[in-house]
Amino acid sequence: MSLSTGLVRHTLTATSRVAPGLAGRYALRLFAVPVTRTRLKPQEQPVMRAARREEHQVNGKTAVVYRWGDGTRPVLLMHGWQFRASRFSPLVAAMAERGYSPVAFDAPGHGEGSGRATTILEYLELARRLQAVDGRYSALVGHSVGALAAFFALQEGIAAERLVSLAAPADFAFAVDSFCAGLRVGPRVKPALRRAVELRLFPGEKDIWNRFSAIHRHRDLTVPMLLVHDRDDATIPLRETERIAEVYREQADLLITGGLGHRRLLAAPEVIEAVGDFLTATEPAGRAG
Repeated sequence: MSLSTGLVRHTLTATSRVAPGLAGRYALRLFAVPVTRTRLKPQEQPVMRAARREEHQVNGKTAVVYRWGDGTRPVLLMHGWQFRASRFSPLVAAMAERGYSPVAFDAPGHGEGSGRATTILEYLELARRLQAVDGRYSALVGHSVGALAAFFALQEGIAAERLVSLAAPADFAFAVDSFCAGLRVGPRVKPALRRAVELRLFPGEKDIWNRFSAIHRHRDLTVPMLLVHDRDDATIPLRETERIAEVYREQADLLITGGLGHRRLLAAPEVIEAVGDFLTATEPAGRAG
């Protein structure tokens, strides 16, 4: 544990004993803002240069949208926390070769987007604006928290034929739980952070812990799904996708890989091939297993 991490843990734990609200607000600043902004990799540049680029304003911040193809068979891709659209480059290239028109974006606080951070509600707003142009999507593809946003978008009315979930958490509470576990903070910090998230990050929104969940409103989703997760993922454990697979077992295919972790999953040839085959399949998805 680094000195700075230890200091943060001590400060949060001590503050939560005497001023839970203050501890929650302090924890929220650490929780809600990405630690780093990932850069474009050299191998991603050819695909990104080929994209048509546009900008959308969301809550006073800029999201950068990238489009490939001629607009037929559109597929919307949603990146994860501290990721960016360019991480989908191998998948974008493969989809374009199969005749799809990928659409991706850098959310605020990520990639080329402006601002310091974003929320799942801003992902939904972007999806709505893009669907107004693109029409019904052949699929939504999400990675990590972006996959959770894809589930939420479908539950909130975004139209798509299929869903591809790559290394998703089962619900939004996982983010808070893993944040607190990573810092090893005292038991008072988690409820203080949850309260701060409710009041400050999503003011006026009701029941966010159930609404922002892949599994709570499962009856609202009937589309075929491909669920992909690596058993060696140290960021989001495999059990999260296994929870999703159990709920959607009648309509989901489950692909478990090994040795890829959380990041390399996006560029793995076996994953890209599986996604391409799933999108072009004519038969409904089978039972997860």
